[in-house]
Amino acid sequence: MTSPEEFGVDTHHMAARQENETALGTGGAEKPSLDKDLRKIEQLEEATRAASRSRPAVGIAVLFLIAAGIFASVQVGAVPNSILAIVAAIIGGYMALTIGANDVANNVGPAVGARALTMSGALIIAAIFECAGALIAGGSVVQTISKGIIDPSLVPNGEVFVWIMMSALLASALWVHLATYLGAPVSTTHSIVGGVLGAGLAAVGVDVVNWFVMSSIVLSWLISPLLGGLIAAAFLAFIKINLIYQEDKITAAQRWVPVLVAIMAAAFGAYLVVKGLKHVWEISFPAVATMALFIFVLTYFAAKPWVRNQSAGMENRNQSLRKLFHLPLICSAAMLSFAHGSNDVANAVGPLAAILSSATTGAMSSEVGVPIWVMLIGGFGISLGLFLFGPRIVRIVGDQITKMNPMRAFCVALSAALTVLVASQLGLPVSTTHIVVGAVFGVGFFREQYTARSRRRQEYIRTHRRQSRVQRRTVHPEELQRRKLVRRSHFLGIVAAWVITVPSAAALAALIFLCANWVR
Repeated sequence: MTSPEEFGVDTHHMAARQENETALGTGGAEKPSLDKDLRKIEQLEEATRAASRSRPAVGIAVLFLIAAGIFASVQVGAVPNSILAIVAAIIGGYMALTIGANDVANNVGPAVGARALTMSGALIIAAIFECAGALIAGGSVVQTISKGIIDPSLVPNGEVFVWIMMSALLASALWVHLATYLGAPVSTTHSIVGGVLGAGLAAVGVDVVNWFVMSSIVLSWLISPLLGGLIAAAFLAFIKINLIYQEDKITAAQRWVPVLVAIMAAAFGAYLVVKGLKHVWEISFPAVATMALFIFVLTYFAAKPWVRNQSAGMENRNQSLRKLFHLPLICSAAMLSFAHGSNDVANAVGPLAAILSSATTGAMSSEVGVPIWVMLIGGFGISLGLFLFGPRIVRIVGDQITKMNPMRAFCVALSAALTVLVASQLGLPVSTTHIVVGAVFGVGFFREQYTARSRRRQEYIRTHRRQSRVQRRTVHPEELQRRKLVRRSHFLGIVAAWVITVPSAAALAALIFLCANWVR
């Protein structure tokens, strides 16, 4: 007979629990004070186990940073400031790890929360496509001053420029690391923006900053999550009205799911060109629109028989509908990861390439070429950071803000692609993190309002209440709140982290620059 230990069951903990129940004399009768103490002990034990599991991950991360330094020393060779270049490579690898731990998780979080992907499957898909995006479409030339925040011509010399970029890179990595530890998904782009801003102010003063660019970035903080939330809520409303609360759900799915899948395919096709392949393929908006229309038509006629075959014999219930959204969600996670890897790898390799260029040549430029070995450190570091430290943020985005299912996660993924396209046409620099998390909040808040106020939903429930054979139990109001509402603690914490990301990274970068300037 198979023992409990073979399934990973903690038999010592299980025996202790049984002894406690026996001591109660009721075989597990509820004793609030004792149960509360037992839960605290369980939480402490789980925290201890989590801490012990994190030690190997930290060790692997340290080995990666050491390997990055050795790899950089071999590639750089005996050139002036080679030590500085090696240290910069280690910091760039650290930044890549934090990007993987925090930023990448947003791409797969909704799919994992919806059970369309397992955690291990999501990590593998994201790691492969992040690395592919970085190496294939990351670009051989990137901006060294993130989003044009400061003007290199106003920096006194190459040495000061190197320390500005070094301080910005280290500060942004430290801030993202702290945010990941606290469980807050933040924008690595905004972190590097804050780092460059703070170091530039400390080195040169207010004149070096392009305040117009800064104002457009601040505007994007407000617009991108709101737009992402509104688009996600709109698609969820469409799904509820046209699929979930229809009498014949399967017929409704055969009519509308091909349309929704075709919209997603068209949106992500355009998204990959605009966001993911922009470094290697420049294309006009009319051409992108034409391509998206072609993808829509092609996907619709391919999806229609697929949906018909998949839905054949399905029961007329919501659980059946959810299965039809699994494959689109998996594809969306892969495409989001590819586009993210191609675009946001620059947050790690851009400043690193600038440091290497200035340290070895003494020249300053707003754009530099990126050696392939630098891109390898960035791409591999992002993937490794996701594997080692990403699951926590994946769970927060996918499950702890609001409950996900495949249809809600589909709306979040589709909203991310459409919001990026809209923002690109408006010329706004946006954060994928802000959009995805904003879409998750939008879905959650919409569910609150729809659950409380929708006449269609109330009529549907009244009609089917007598038909249901499921035994209903009385649910406490607090339990209903826990099930249905967006968790306000996560909402307030994440918004607060967004608000302070740029000033915190800026203050930290300024402090690092001033300390480095004093030491040298």
